Amino acid sequence: MLLAYLDCFSGISGDMFLGALVDAGVPAQLFEETVAGLGLGARLEVSRVNRSGISATKVDVITPDHVPAGDSPAVGNHPHQEHRHHHHGHQHEDAARASRPRPHEHEHGRSLTAIKEIIAGAAITDGAKETAAAIFDALGAAEAKIHDVPIEEIHFHEVGAVDALVDIVCAAVGAEALGVDEIVCSPLNVGGGTVTCAHGTFPVPAPATVELLKDAPVYSSGLRAELVTPTGAAIVKVLAKRFGAFPEMKIEKAGYGAGTRDFPGHANLVRLTIGEALPQLAAKTSQETITVLEANLDDLNPQVFGYVMDRLLAEGALDVFGVPVQMKKGRPGMLLTVLCKPEEAAKLTQIIFAETTTLGVRRREEQRLALARKWITVSTQWGEVRMKIASMNGTVTNYAPEYEDCRRIAAEQHVPLKSVMQEAVQRYLQK
Repeated sequence: MLLAYLDCFSGISGDMFLGALVDAGVPAQLFEETVAGLGLGARLEVSRVNRSGISATKVDVITPDHVPAGDSPAVGNHPHQEHRHHHHGHQHEDAARASRPRPHEHEHGRSLTAIKEIIAGAAITDGAKETAAAIFDALGAAEAKIHDVPIEEIHFHEVGAVDALVDIVCAAVGAEALGVDEIVCSPLNVGGGTVTCAHGTFPVPAPATVELLKDAPVYSSGLRAELVTPTGAAIVKVLAKRFGAFPEMKIEKAGYGAGTRDFPGHANLVRLTIGEALPQLAAKTSQETITVLEANLDDLNPQVFGYVMDRLLAEGALDVFGVPVQMKKGRPGMLLTVLCKPEEAAKLTQIIFAETTTLGVRRREEQRLALARKWITVSTQWGEVRMKIASMNGTVTNYAPEYEDCRRIAAEQHVPLKSVMQEAVQRYLQK
């Protein structure tokens, strides 16, 4: 399986993604022909630039007035927000923000329907048309929700619509030309600071970007700049099949797409790495990010410790365990460790503080490899028991009866717990 890994350590915008595609081997001529076929009067300018010592490809969208409309020089704290300058010399609204739909702006913008008609008439494959339309749908739906208006009322600013059309249609065409089976995306560095939009000043990431990145892992490196544009977020939302750390692969090539500014000590790039997934690893396990919470306890009643473990599990922890440790001054203690999904970490941390005597909880993110697993039900003479089945490459490697089911049956039927568990295993093997 051929993978593409999109590394957004400096965020992503539409033109940065196009630069990475070209750098990874997608012919620039393909994009030039695609843009010409849209009939918008726009064209592309492709160049080589250097960002923090790394050579990369820069793609600018040139509008009919021959002003770069891609990731050009930033205004204020916004490094690659597809800014443009008005031909009179006044700074025009950044194209990423210009491409953000604005409700009720019918006289100066294109509706989503009109944009999708342009896409439908483009000289590109049906698959690329569907992808481009899906990206615009995502962008429009985000703005419609933010402004609380029907998506039909969303209109894209005229200049921004041209820029977004070029970025999104070329992104769809380029992703198809890569010929990969799956695009995986890293957590996205969204930046920080504020951004000025048509409706006022907002914190970074902007409202549309936040809406588009729901369920995606994000973070800020502390750089005060808007690193993820709404167009970039919409592209990721539609094209990326999953998010995670760098996948196990045999690397074949990589491409770098450049932003405009060259930050000191921070490469303003997006990287696209292409490679063949290692089948023996890809088939055996799935990888997920989990949060590990830890606290050292040396003055907690042991009876309370058991209660805390039970409550943490009931509240969503994946696993909870304690390890005896020797604390300072020779005091015996327990190391409490909780494994959980990242979104459950804050709630479980509050429970640890409320229920134990600790003054601090350590937190870290780790990658967990997990075997494929499923549940089946077997019938014993006393009742039904669930069996947890783990497999690797389609071969069962582990199986075990669900303890809670067996314990309940043993208590209700007044039979030994081990007898229930043994019969459940026998019935599974007979199946």
